[in-house]
Amino acid sequence: MQENNGTEQSDYIKNAIYTIRGVKVMLDSDLAQIYGYTTSRFNQQVKNNIEKFDGDFRFQLKREEYEEILRSNFLTSKLGIRHYLSDTNDDKENLMSNFLTSSWGGTRKLPFVFTEQGIYMLMTVLKGELATRQSKALIRTFKEMKDFITDNRSLVGNRELLQLAIQTAQNTSDIAEIKNSMVSKTDLARVVQDFTDPQTRREYLILNGESVDANLAYSTIYKAAKHSIFVIDNYIGLRTLVLLKYAQPNIPITIFSDNVGHGLHQSDYNDFLSQYPQISVTFRKTCGIYHDRYIVIDYNMPTEGIYHCGTSSKDAGNKVTSITKVADNQVYHQIVDTLLNNPVLSL
Repeated sequence: MQENNGTEQSDYIKNAIYTIRGVKVMLDSDLAQIYGYTTSRFNQQVKNNIEKFDGDFRFQLKREEYEEILRSNFLTSKLGIRHYLSDTNDDKENLMSNFLTSSWGGTRKLPFVFTEQGIYMLMTVLKGELATRQSKALIRTFKEMKDFITDNRSLVGNRELLQLAIQTAQNTSDIAEIKNSMVSKTDLARVVQDFTDPQTRREYLILNGESVDANLAYSTIYKAAKHSIFVIDNYIGLRTLVLLKYAQPNIPITIFSDNVGHGLHQSDYNDFLSQYPQISVTFRKTCGIYHDRYIVIDYNMPTEGIYHCGTSSKDAGNKVTSITKVADNQVYHQIVDTLLNNPVLSL
């Protein structure tokens, strides 16, 4: 695809983003066009580096998923078949069947799609000046979409916000890890600068004296837990659960809270469990006598860690705040022992 002006290219990219299996994806053919490759050459580049593309970075569409994409106005107009799709349902299904069948009678190979994490990983694979420019365009488009969601949060329902927040949290962590492998690549230096641009909206906090991305700070703590996680926080919300997705599977998690302001609802909790059935979360009351917030991992185990948090995890990064690992854990054991005997909290 020839490089367009910023607005035209941004619109093109937005129209090429689809929601499949609950995540935003782009087709291999659209990405190939953006980066100036044929689809086969583009996929060959990916295959040469296939170890970088896990199943949550790149996956092949099922037939019904591809049919759904074909029905969208943008792609069908590109294929020159939009007017056919205004006919009867039978005609539509026949057209889809014909399109998915190759000229020699076999089945047309179903395309691959790339999630946002997979698109960022492409930046470590595709080289050259054009690739760098187009990578910047992709970054800016995804950022613009996320900023729109943040600025218009009141227009998005809880269920949709949960799915978007889960995906955004995962993307933030993945981008941070990818950046670590990119800093030594001179041809991608300008792309990395986009992430450090002061005009780019980021959410930071201070973890043990160092400035860290808020999502990455919580994921680092939760991932370190091997036996249990306790979150002590009277003000909980949707993001409290979203951040807990980083915990290791099947580790018991207890949130101690009075859920002041009813920020977390049962429907949010149910949606979270359906998305992450391997995460086990229970709730107990704090009974109104705790002001500060704490995270306790592996209580009463050799790997125990207790963190004092300056704000609720649901507000992480919104204002300047700190998370500090305490030096004398025993001082806090009486607090935790008392909380473990508190009644169950009903959302």
